[in-house]
Amino acid sequence: MFLGMNPNSFSTSERAVFRRLATPEKIQRFLDHDLGYNKEKSGPTCRSPRRVLRDRIAQCMEGALFGAAALRMQGFRPLLVDLEAVRDDEHVLAVFRWHGHWGAVAKSNYAGLRFREPVYRTLRELVMSYFEHYYNLTGEKTLRTYSRPVNLERFDPIGWMTTEEDVWQIPEYLCTIRHIPVLAQGMERRLSRMDERLKAAGMVGMVR
Repeated sequence: MFLGMNPNSFSTSERAVFRRLATPEKIQRFLDHDLGYNKEKSGPTCRSPRRVLRDRIAQCMEGALFGAAALRMQGFRPLLVDLEAVRDDEHVLAVFRWHGHWGAVAKSNYAGLRFREPVYRTLRELVMSYFEHYYNLTGEKTLRTYSRPVNLERFDPIGWMTTEEDVWQIPEYLCTIRHIPVLAQGMERRLSRMDERLKAAGMVGMVR
């Protein structure tokens, strides 16, 4: 059952695409293989899912928005979780619960920061599954905090799924809410550098 906005906000052809994305795995496959990675060479963007679908390109935030919209069309709540890092970019997940367990879909230039099966009992368990795969180009493990899930229904008044305008209100809101640390005091200085093989594996297929 669709939650919130009328699915008819999308065109017939757009709804046909979403119908094919009938599972989180199919949504992730679409993010990985049907959408190019947006390097924002012409300047920052925050496209709505409609524009992503039309332009066939997305970066992390845009991919998360598209994933949340696609999950919503399958009856899930449109939930985002923001991951904050040091000396690195933030990352955003579209998360969902299946039989009481958390999973995620995501768009990333790093292979290890994408899909998670819904096998995690808590949100923290899900977030920590990204820790060893979250690193910068110097090999530092950089994930430090995560947000509570944000229900994008709060942004329905701006038509976040279909607007032609950039939806900067969403990432701006994610920056204002409380984030929960993933490390206890003193842990950061004891972190080891990335294993070179895992680092190389995470960069397979990277768009440069």
